[in-house]
Amino acid sequence: MANARGSSRNAYGSAARRSGASSGTAKRPAAKTSAPRGRRHRLLGVLSVIFAALALVCSVLRMLPEDLQALPYIPVIVSATPWFVILAVLALILSVISRRWIAMLMALACIGLQVWWQWPFFSASTKLPAAVDAAMASTRADTGDMIARVMTFNVYKGHADAKAIVDIVRDQRVEVLALQETTNDFVKKLDKAGIHSYLPYSQVSSSDGVYGNGIWSATELGRPVDDEVGSSASFMPGGTVTFGGGKAQLRFVSVHTTAPIPGYWSRWKRSLDELASMRSREGSRYVFMGDFNATTDHTPFRNILGNRFSDAARQSGHGFTFTWPSNKLPLPRFAGIDHIVLDKDIIAGQMQVKSVAGSDHAALLATIVVR
Repeated sequence: MANARGSSRNAYGSAARRSGASSGTAKRPAAKTSAPRGRRHRLLGVLSVIFAALALVCSVLRMLPEDLQALPYIPVIVSATPWFVILAVLALILSVISRRWIAMLMALACIGLQVWWQWPFFSASTKLPAAVDAAMASTRADTGDMIARVMTFNVYKGHADAKAIVDIVRDQRVEVLALQETTNDFVKKLDKAGIHSYLPYSQVSSSDGVYGNGIWSATELGRPVDDEVGSSASFMPGGTVTFGGGKAQLRFVSVHTTAPIPGYWSRWKRSLDELASMRSREGSRYVFMGDFNATTDHTPFRNILGNRFSDAARQSGHGFTFTWPSNKLPLPRFAGIDHIVLDKDIIAGQMQVKSVAGSDHAALLATIVVR
């Protein structure tokens, strides 16, 4: 009986060991598969924190005062502000998956700030009157009304296609044209292409004798000057255009500020500050058109607007008007550094961005109405 019981215990122990071995073997694959899953979870968590931190830092840069925004490379980073929402959205998705709640809160904060900053581009604060559609439908521009189609374009050291510009002026019925980075040869090409058939009056000036800025108008330019602003960046010519048979006069200025590139950071800010000083100049209503080398996310540009001027794209609710770079395919245009800035009692709409061969900028057009 003792031997039988011993044999039974031995048999039972052997079976238990076999069962345990079998169970252990069955559980090992689960352990192996859980390890990669854990690593992926940690990786997603790390990425969510990195993306959220980058989005947050870029958002903070957008909020810096003008002096700090003029520090090296910060203007370049800030020019891409609307695109940082992509980082924030990625961070939000990854943080939810990996349950990184702090990263999720950071991402939500960044998304909220972006909506707050960029929503005005998609919500019109003004609306063009019904008369605009009829005016734009006519074959020739009516220079005696209170409506005008305007255009600004940086011709990139005179390399842009002059004929294409004249074609746009004709097809769009442009009444006032502002060009930047013109050369003497380019102006001759523009004349040869027939610009004077549509815009016979002009004021072109250059501070260095090589590159200049200019205004072309369908009606006579009153009180034309070489430099309306007194800019350290370039001559910014100005001239007065009469609307409504003398009912209103607007002072148009072709703008080109210093580019934010190494060695010129402080000059970039100074050239924008010089434009900001125009807020206090009374006696004229202004329309500034040109290459500001700044977006609405740059503090110095917002200082230009102040409580007097408005950006046509934001006012009209058109959406983003990215104009640069226009010649870096497959890189898309990602920065709206060209602007049409309006004085009080001027409204804008029908914004368009058009590519023109030969330039690193796209042309920006708007219809304005003087009230």
